[in-house]
This record gives sequence, C-alpha cells and structure tokens, in this order.
Amino acid sequence: MIDSPVVTRPADAVPFERFLAEHQVVVMRYLSAAVGPSDADDVFQETFLAALRAWPTATDDGRLDRWILRIASRKAIDHHRRAAGRPHPVHAVPEATGDAVEPPDDELWSAVGDLPDAQREAVLYRFALDLTYAEVGALMGSTPETARANVYQAMKKLRGVLR
Repeated sequence: MIDSPVVTRPADAVPFERFLAEHQVVVMRYLSAAVGPSDADDVFQETFLAALRAWPTATDDGRLDRWILRIASRKAIDHHRRAAGRPHPVHAVPEATGDAVEPPDDELWSAVGDLPDAQREAVLYRFALDLTYAEVGALMGSTPETARANVYQAMKKLRGVLR
C-alpha cells in the first residue's frame, strides 16, 4: 500500500470552519440567485463539500473569496445542466375566463436561468453580489470589458423575453 503524502497548512492558516462562516452568506446569496431558492441549499452543500476536499491544497493568497465563488458558479452550471435533462411538471392550464393571466413570480429567474452560462454568471455576479466589472472579470477569468459585454448581452436578452 502506498501512503499518500500529507499536505499540511501553515499554522497561521484559516481553519475551514472559519472560512465557511466568513463566506457562507455571500455564497448562499449567489446560489439563491443562480439556481433559485428551492435548490440553493443543495448546491451550497455541493459547493462547500468540493471546497472541503480541495482545502488541504488551497493556498491563501488573499483570493479565497474568488476561489469559493468560482466553485459555486461551476456547481450552479452543473445544476442547470442536470436540470435540463430532468422532466418538468406541467402546471394546470388556467381556464379561459377573459381575465388576464398573472405571469408566475419566477418568470425573471426562469429567464436568467435560460441565459448562456457566461452571461448568467456575469449578471449574477454583477447584480446579485453587486460586484464591479473588474471583479466580475477576475472571477470569470476574463477582462472587465468582457464582463461588461456579457452583462450587456444578457440584459438585452432579458428585456426581450420579459416585455
């Protein structure tokens, strides 16, 4: 049997429990917007389980907040891909009474969920987490201009869908 090397973190490293406590609110806010409040808890758990597995090799270079949000965004993308293959329940069709039918409360979130991955991430980072375009670009591994373009294109699509 081969022993795997033990990776130790420096004595002054942040314990995972404290890291979780410091970042859970932001991650949950992002995931609530990214996957909806009903699925956010599950994706939150997947996010922090993945982070816990990677924690021994994570280096604290001052950007662990970006690291956990990138994990969360990847888990949200995975969630949307899995959900695309699942059957969706059909809601009862309202009777034709001549009255206007109220759109569902989650029409906006459904439209956001239908955006391409990069546009959805950019919109959620920008508006759900109130990050600057420079911060959005850094999280997405791109430039602020690319982040701005993704948000612009997403907003253009959302306006067209929600009119």
